[in-house]
Amino acid sequence: MADDTLRTLRSGWLKRLQQQMSGEPQDREALMEDLREATERGLLDAEALEMVEGVLAVGDLQVRDIMVPRSQMTVVAREDGIAQLLPVVVESGHSRFPVIGEDRDQVIGILLAKDLLRHYAENASGDFDIREVIRPAVVVPESKRLNVLLKEFRKNRHHMAIVVDEYGGVAGLVTIEDVIEQIVGDIADEYDVEEDQPIRRDGERQFTVRALTRIAEYNEYFGTRFSDEEFDTVGGLVAHAFGRVPRRGDTVRIEDFEFRVLRADRRRIDLLKVLAPRDVRPPEDAGG
Repeated sequence: MADDTLRTLRSGWLKRLQQQMSGEPQDREALMEDLREATERGLLDAEALEMVEGVLAVGDLQVRDIMVPRSQMTVVAREDGIAQLLPVVVESGHSRFPVIGEDRDQVIGILLAKDLLRHYAENASGDFDIREVIRPAVVVPESKRLNVLLKEFRKNRHHMAIVVDEYGGVAGLVTIEDVIEQIVGDIADEYDVEEDQPIRRDGERQFTVRALTRIAEYNEYFGTRFSDEEFDTVGGLVAHAFGRVPRRGDTVRIEDFEFRVLRADRRRIDLLKVLAPRDVRPPEDAGG
């Protein structure tokens, strides 16, 4: 009996959904209302509803809405050697890097970390010329719609594009992960910090910090004296320093600590990379 009722409900909802989708013009709000109703009845998973909303939103967004700004791009120079390249690859955690010539407006290609490491492993003692391993750069206008860009990324198997403004100057960069995250939400990776580990040491003076880490906990760890009277979390402190909700890649300095945003959405910061001053010695380093 319960199965029959469920089938009846599902059939009715699907029929209304088909009617909405076949109507001209389509009423998006009415469609979403039906989807929310289906979710409340258990016919559609809440996460699936969020993805549908993300898919619809992608059609309205342009590349400029999600790109990493030019000033915050992690780039390497055409003249860089292995000694300069390896620290950038290791510290950034990225897999692709724009290669520039005279300045950031001259992007001559894309360096893949795996290509660099393969070349280094095979020619550890030989000369290195970055021009032998870089790949062509894909260029897109900042006005391009995200749904169109995603289709092009998938068709051509590209993962990164250089974004240019109306005058042909470099405005930033965008990756396929940036676009997909607009649909499915943040994608976790090996650089994420577990909820029970709000602060993680990544190297000398380098730490990954969850934005929801309480300021009191941050102060105890680093021996700082940031005030928690106005803000409870490190994310709130950093957002206040920017005067806005920052984008991924944005950097700000607060009392000799450098905070770089690793992940954020339109409402809040999620993850931060922290570069501490040389005289700061967190607890695990105190006895070293």
